[in-house]
Amino acid sequence: MSKTDNPADPFKKALSEATRTLADAPDLTVTYSVDPPGLSGDAMRLPQVTRRLTRDEVLLARGTADTLALRHRFHDAACHAKYLPQGQMARDLYQAMEEARCEAVGARHMPGTAKNIDARILHEATRKGYAQIRDRQDAPLSVAASYMIRQLATGRDLPEGADHILDLWRGFIEERAGETLENLDSVLADQSAFAKLARQMIDDLGYGDQLGDDPDDQGDEDEGTDDESDDQPEEPENPDSQGQDDSSEDETSEDSPAQDAAQADMANDEDADDEMSDETQMPEADAPREPPPPPPHSEASDDYKVFATDFDEEVRAEELAEAAELERLRAYLDQQLEPLKGAVSRLANKLQRRLQAQQNRSWLFDLEEGILDAGRLARVVANPTTPLSFKQEKDTEFRDTVVTLLLDNSGSMRGRPISIAAICADVLARTLERCNVKVEILGFTTRAWKGGQSRERWLAEGRSAQPGRLNDLRHIIYKQADAPWRRVRPNLGLMMKEGLLKENIDGEALEWAHRRMIARPEARKILMVISDGAPVDDSTLSVNSANFLEKHLRDVIAMVERRKAVELLAIGIGHDVTRYYERAVTITDVEQLAGAMTEQLASLFDRDPRARARFAGIRRVV
Repeated sequence: MSKTDNPADPFKKALSEATRTLADAPDLTVTYSVDPPGLSGDAMRLPQVTRRLTRDEVLLARGTADTLALRHRFHDAACHAKYLPQGQMARDLYQAMEEARCEAVGARHMPGTAKNIDARILHEATRKGYAQIRDRQDAPLSVAASYMIRQLATGRDLPEGADHILDLWRGFIEERAGETLENLDSVLADQSAFAKLARQMIDDLGYGDQLGDDPDDQGDEDEGTDDESDDQPEEPENPDSQGQDDSSEDETSEDSPAQDAAQADMANDEDADDEMSDETQMPEADAPREPPPPPPHSEASDDYKVFATDFDEEVRAEELAEAAELERLRAYLDQQLEPLKGAVSRLANKLQRRLQAQQNRSWLFDLEEGILDAGRLARVVANPTTPLSFKQEKDTEFRDTVVTLLLDNSGSMRGRPISIAAICADVLARTLERCNVKVEILGFTTRAWKGGQSRERWLAEGRSAQPGRLNDLRHIIYKQADAPWRRVRPNLGLMMKEGLLKENIDGEALEWAHRRMIARPEARKILMVISDGAPVDDSTLSVNSANFLEKHLRDVIAMVERRKAVELLAIGIGHDVTRYYERAVTITDVEQLAGAMTEQLASLFDRDPRARARFAGIRRVV
């Protein structure tokens, strides 16, 4: 194995193959991600396994894989949906018990899965603090019910924490649903029969009002209706038969009030229709108005389409990883910085000196009011008739500034490029904060490869032509402008997390960052994009024009530059981005940051417009 190989790859490959075998699905796609685990059709998402390959990571991945594989093998979605209750609490109970059934059936057929699933349950109980719960009302009943099903069906003791949750509810469940649970063994392998038992158990526990109609009873009623209609005698051919007259009179006598009201409504409707049909009688101003068209998805381009925004997310870095993991990832980033520590320190110091030089105090002299100018007192001593001279400090444009760093978190940035981007953000944030300039750090990627839930909805709804953007956005806030650097320093380590970097839709990310900046109170706003090239999303580009995302990016850049509320510039990591951004430089290594960013930022803060203009000639660092 070479030094660049990931030591976790053999484990991941072996687990993927075992999972396909367990699920009895050779075509099952298994991925490892920082996103929550899940199963969607023939795609399974498992927890990420890092290069360290710790015991806890391995056990959690195996337990989650077994749980999802057993669900894929033993769960029938149509049967599940048929008996699904309507109320939320009843749904939670029903779904939790079905998951426990799949695990129990799997444990009976393949006992080796039980130990792995125990590890997953232990991780869940530890993460959610089940062992610390003291009041039964704080413990989820649906989880306790699933633990009860699993324990009765397998005979295994529950892991620590999980057993505490069940103990809190055990007496209640046994008292209310004990008789129902006696039939558990006989229905465990039959999902339909188990669904009926689960619904009965939900009723026993006091949530019968949330079950909705019994699907089996509805089927019987429908059959009965059909039978009755078949058994009814045909109507006599003579419409004037006495029997028909009698039945008509009875119906009329019973329903006459309702019929009168209905006839009156119909008459009113007919009159209204007559009035509507006469165009000359309806003033044009009173004509029914069509609903206004929905607002465009982009301020920069009216023809930019998005298939679905329901699955997009704007999330803080802290929500994508626990604090301990962020610290560990930050330590890994610091290791990347170690060989460049000297160069980075020199850059920070040089950049700070250049920026602070731009904010040195400047004064207006020979004023009639302000601060007494001691340097001019000699004139007053020499000539007492000379008036006193005062001075005032000039307002500095530099201090009233905010800088946003927008980082490309796409899969093409994996490895050295994302380390360079993270180091860029680290250096700039620390340096600018020393100079009293507020900094915001944002990242952009997608939640999934190849479309995610947006694409699944598109497929389910018939594959409409030219659907527009067809993936789930993930916009990450690493540091808010008002947050001190010391508190959010670990957040940049998230970029080192495997599975985070996916696709990049630059146009919408740039528009998002621009909107955030516009809302800021600072007078001067600078937006710096750190990217490695063109926007790419396979799902979107496979069903739209080849330049769909690139055109939108150009439209957004044109809008930002046209409005002139935000100064836009870019750093290309290993790729030339000057074909998109007018003010840009390209770097291929951290060693080049000193020249690139120092000149770039210092020229931006230069009070001399000619000095700023000189920056426009900077295109590539070589």
